Amino acid sequence: MKGIIQWMAANHVAANLLMFVFIVGGLVIGKSVKQEVFPEIELDRIQVSVIYPGAGPQEIEEGIILKIEESLTGVDGIKQITAIASEGSGSVIAEIYSGEDADQILQDIKSEVDRITTFPEDAEKAIISKMLNRREAISLVVYGDIPERSLRELAEQVRDELLEFDQITQVDLGGVRPYEISININEETLRRYELTLEEVAHRVRQASLDLPGGTIKTDRSEILIRTKERRDFGPEYEEIRLLSGIDGSEIRLGDIAEIDDGFEESDLAALFNGKPASMVKVYRIGDQKPTEISKIVLEYIEEKQSQLPPSVHIADWNDTSEVFRSRMQLLLKNAGFGLALVLIVLGLFLEVRLALWVMLGIPISFLGSLLLMPSLDVSINMISLFAFIMALGIVVDDAIVVGENIYEHRQRGKPFLQAAVDGAFEVSTPVIFAILTSVAAFMPLLHVTGTMGKFIRVIPMVVISILVISLVECLFVLPAHLSLGKPRRQESTLLGRLDKIRAGFGTFLTRFIKGPYQRFLTLSLHYRYTTVAVAVCILAITFGLVGGGIIKFRFMPKVAGNTVKANLEMISGTPASRTAEAQQHLFEKAMQT
Repeated sequence: MKGIIQWMAANHVAANLLMFVFIVGGLVIGKSVKQEVFPEIELDRIQVSVIYPGAGPQEIEEGIILKIEESLTGVDGIKQITAIASEGSGSVIAEIYSGEDADQILQDIKSEVDRITTFPEDAEKAIISKMLNRREAISLVVYGDIPERSLRELAEQVRDELLEFDQITQVDLGGVRPYEISININEETLRRYELTLEEVAHRVRQASLDLPGGTIKTDRSEILIRTKERRDFGPEYEEIRLLSGIDGSEIRLGDIAEIDDGFEESDLAALFNGKPASMVKVYRIGDQKPTEISKIVLEYIEEKQSQLPPSVHIADWNDTSEVFRSRMQLLLKNAGFGLALVLIVLGLFLEVRLALWVMLGIPISFLGSLLLMPSLDVSINMISLFAFIMALGIVVDDAIVVGENIYEHRQRGKPFLQAAVDGAFEVSTPVIFAILTSVAAFMPLLHVTGTMGKFIRVIPMVVISILVISLVECLFVLPAHLSLGKPRRQESTLLGRLDKIRAGFGTFLTRFIKGPYQRFLTLSLHYRYTTVAVAVCILAITFGLVGGGIIKFRFMPKVAGNTVKANLEMISGTPASRTAEAQQHLFEKAMQT
């Protein structure tokens, strides 16, 4: 170890090259590291959803939920099953063991569910999918006093315009009802023309087909035949022929039916600032950065608002990049304070030049860890930024120990190169074991299983990589920087005046150590049993404060947010008008508040 330290201390080019690899490599690679608000992970959950229109929760449980649960008992790899029965639909969520092949289990579950032949006749086909933790980057809200169809069409226009940006690839609509064409026929009219609803439905199905019809081969080419009778709008259905008379007269659907080209009959409604609204959700996909997506969307909102009429407005909502940006600013602010404190405190105890190189160990270690993040499959997110903030308090300790010991050897009159080599080698063993101890403290977090483990694993990976880079920097790069120079005797320069201030502070500290501290230490050693008794009493009081509940314990502290949410749950079967009245009451009270 001493030979390596001595070679690096004597070869400043190699030490500087290693330092620039950490700095430049971290800056270059750091720009390409994936950024996201929270890590996107596989949830190890597979969902089976079945829609059963008009059925109550009890019917859903008996006709769908129990049959799916029974069919899944023979699938290997399932840890537990959770079911939800609600009005009109039911879902079963299968949680699989960590490390199992989710795709294979998905196919096994699909095979078992497809074998079920006793679902209710009106139940739709089961939808089986893996649950993903997709997170939207930002949402847009289009709102105003305009008809529902115009509002949805405007939201669709906004969605299509956002998808034209190269940086945006996934945009979904929310808070809108799906389109639906309803055909209403009076019962007396059906009797008059001797028709049934089933016959009308059959005619409508036959007249609204879009099917391939094969090919016709000729000597020169092939002609594709296709029936294109798909009807997308209500007026197109009015021309469907239902009956034909001998005299050539026809009865069309529009003659006997009321055709409503509107929306699905549901109680879904969205309001924003008290006005009808529709939402456009923009997601971050792949290597896209939430801050870039947010910037594009906000600029689009500003430009789009100028093109809308005064009765229509567009606003941003749930901009998750704000949280990401605030955590990044917190890291930079804490890093700035940390660097300043290290420089000031070490400058008072040792010397400014030495404190400067020790301080630079923090950014070098952080940038070096960015160099390793792609290979560790770690992104820059809220959790990894928290790990960086956590590492701020421990990463500089080893550099302080090495720098202080090198300074001690200088005080003995050794040349700077020899002092750097001897000082670094003397504390190399305890520094290495101190780093390994910290690494060992974070290692168990790598073995936490389940969904929480996939989130937690980011913390040890970031902290351990920072600690390893910090160890390399303080043993091989720092001694090379501290091996240059010679003792300064002039006091006319700025560094000389700073050294004079440091010498005055050192004199004051020496007086305190040899005065009050030494007397208190001598007294404590003389009455050693009293000292031990006081320490035991303090420990007992500490346990008592925690055990008695005076000092509270919480796994996750409560943090004040910037959103107030009110959830209102009504009894199943409550009319939508009653729910709307209660909602309006909540809205009015919120505005008063």
